[in-house]
Amino acid sequence: SSRMHSAGKGNARSALPYRDTAPSWVKSEPEDIVQEIVKMARKGMMPSQIGTRLRDMHGVPQVKYITGQKILRILHRQGLAPAIPEDLHHLIKKAVNVRKHLERNRKDKDSKFRLILIESRIQRLVRYYKLKQKLPRH
Repeated sequence: SSRMHSAGKGNARSALPYRDTAPSWVKSEPEDIVQEIVKMARKGMMPSQIGTRLRDMHGVPQVKYITGQKILRILHRQGLAPAIPEDLHHLIKKAVNVRKHLERNRKDKDSKFRLILIESRIQRLVRYYKLKQKLPRH
């Protein structure tokens, strides 16, 4: 795979071990984890934040290994899924911050260019989510 907005071909990334059950050292019960996820979601945490918190504080390597389903699916079942998907939310937040920066620094041509790239990614994601019917048509 190659980069979206550059000529780079780097594909360094970490890979999860190939397995579908929890390791023997995990002592958490699926119900407890689901309750914890729901509690964190009610506090307004995003799915990735929930996963990180579970990993760091509760020793949960992968929610899917233990509960059999991913965090977002658990949230959907409980009716707690975020209104707009997390990746889109963060891109929009980033675009807003760059716009604010540009209001203060009108001459920053590089930021202007980066904003165009960010907005292109937003458009791509919106198109994808509309296709998958995860976002309303308008």
